[in-house]
Amino acid sequence: MATAPIEPPQRLVSSLSGDPESPVRRWLDALPTLVQRQLEAWDLTLERVDAPGGRSSLLALVHQKDGTPAALKFPVPGTASAHEAAALEIWDGWGAVRLLRADHDSGALLLERLRSAVSLRSLPEAKALLEAAGTVRRLWVAPETGHPFVTLAARTEDDVEALRWAGRLTSAAVPLVDEALELRRTLPGSSDEGFLLHGAFRQGKVLAGERAPWLAVGPSPVVGERAYDLAGLVLDRFEDLLAGSGAAAAARRRVAKLADSLEVDRDRLRAWSLYRAVDTGVREWAVGDRQRGELLLEFAAWL
Repeated sequence: MATAPIEPPQRLVSSLSGDPESPVRRWLDALPTLVQRQLEAWDLTLERVDAPGGRSSLLALVHQKDGTPAALKFPVPGTASAHEAAALEIWDGWGAVRLLRADHDSGALLLERLRSAVSLRSLPEAKALLEAAGTVRRLWVAPETGHPFVTLAARTEDDVEALRWAGRLTSAAVPLVDEALELRRTLPGSSDEGFLLHGAFRQGKVLAGERAPWLAVGPSPVVGERAYDLAGLVLDRFEDLLAGSGAAAAARRRVAKLADSLEVDRDRLRAWSLYRAVDTGVREWAVGDRQRGELLLEFAAWL
């Protein structure tokens, strides 16, 4: 049982809505009680709340009744996290963290304990990309008929209005936004792939483990083509490319190398990478990180 008051990490608090009447804010206020109830319901002993933690979940390091270490996760309620447990059940520890228990009412997930402070971002870039590619390959499986996951077309449809609105904030982004919107219109329907994808894959989502060297965490599962998942790796640590000479050529080489290593079409990977760079760039611009937004748009232009 917990022996001290449970406090959500400040990073999580700061990232969520300041509106005290919003559902997310009410969930945040109720978190200490939710965590305490889950500790009691599953007979867990709290070690500590992981800090600084993430911006979309609370993670508590716990011990099970038999002393085995585990991690108790409370994702922010919403569509992005709604099917995390279902995806983890399908993977069953193959390339991803193993789900031990789930409570659908509270949204709590009991996961095997990984080394949360050690991700692939701790490795040199070339080694990190190699390990990331090997990890994400394991996750690409065909979901069963009647699966609960959204399609890539539906997922990206939700992005359209936000992309149009954010793109108006800077006239320089308009041509890239127009191209991204056209790619979003044509890409989902021109592929017959229907794999279960991580949906939010990047190096920071792959942590060191005991059962396997590297395991993926924090999926936002979606069904579609592999190039969408792989585009997250194309964008990963793009600042490293900016710091070197011949950055545009290096970006194109990254696309080619990742596509060839995982037998993904180069042109489709380039297209999804451009789309995701523009989408992320204008969103960063819209929330005030103009510098990062401009860099992502520059990266998109190279592609």
